[in-house]
Amino acid sequence: MNKILVTKPFLAPREEYETYFNKIWDNQWLTNMGPLAVELEEKLMAHIGVKNLLFVSNGTIALQMAIKALGLKGEIITTPFSFVATTHSIVWEGCTPVFVDIQIGSLNIDPKKIEEAITENTSAILATHIFGNPCDVEAIQKIADKHNLKVIYDAAHAFEINFKDKSIFEFGDISTCSLHATKFYHTGEGGLVIAKHKEVLKKLGYIRNHGLHEKEGFASIGTNAKNSEFHAALGLVNINYVGQILQKRKQLAEIYELQLQDKVKFQTWNNDASKNYCYFPVIFKTEQELLRVKEYLEQNNIFTRRYFYPSLASSLPYMPAVFLPNTESISTRCLCLPIYFDLPLSDAKKISELILECI
Repeated sequence: MNKILVTKPFLAPREEYETYFNKIWDNQWLTNMGPLAVELEEKLMAHIGVKNLLFVSNGTIALQMAIKALGLKGEIITTPFSFVATTHSIVWEGCTPVFVDIQIGSLNIDPKKIEEAITENTSAILATHIFGNPCDVEAIQKIADKHNLKVIYDAAHAFEINFKDKSIFEFGDISTCSLHATKFYHTGEGGLVIAKHKEVLKKLGYIRNHGLHEKEGFASIGTNAKNSEFHAALGLVNINYVGQILQKRKQLAEIYELQLQDKVKFQTWNNDASKNYCYFPVIFKTEQELLRVKEYLEQNNIFTRRYFYPSLASSLPYMPAVFLPNTESISTRCLCLPIYFDLPLSDAKKISELILECI
């Protein structure tokens, strides 16, 4: 069997990208929100169904911009089961992460634990829609309203996800998304930041461009979060294939689910939400079983990934370790299987067979 990685970027036909490449060459406008970046923002707003959206350089800077635009200070309650950028962004912006445990089924932050962790220093909740699975956004918003807190959603995995017929990006004060090459929909490197209110979007716009006012002078502190025309071109090409990407990933996921349903646990998906199949996590009975399977697959040239291990609550060098039982349990038993557009369905079947052999 040829080498199978846990993910590969989707690449549209090269000639389609080259058409945009020629436009860039003709325009001689490479960055600073050129015409292709503006066009991509417009197409994404139409596709997703939101109004207040910015295209930025990556998903991490989107989180930092969100914290800055909302003027957050003190403590931010967050999840320990996420990519480390979620926590890094909080610390980078001078705030203190406060970890609360996750739900065993959804793998998302537990709203009941959020309220228990609120103090007079709490300014916000930053929750991740893990693997694209929407958090309990209604419960979280009730808590935020009760305690006058801001809500940011790290929706890095959640492109093309709807909750109750609305884009998941419409919830919270700000949602962010990663458009990294490994994501369901990508621009090579890139990210999105979506605001509930126009005035917040205006602040985010200033922050994206060094704090510069659109007329003259400075409106605020800022950074360089602009993206290039080359990345925008990838996004403009790839947006035309979202439906095909979704269909293929769904087919792969259905094979895994059918073959493995009696031997592993799957993430409990939000009943009111759509799926994008951006990852395929499986939960083994024990860490030892996971390690056996991982090693056996690697012997067969198949490479998986332990998203998200270790727990952020107990592994970050700049924070005291906190033991959260659900997070520790899931992080040691969760393995993501290969899933991407170019993966043949027959390979998904073979991967499933090898897992069953090992178990």
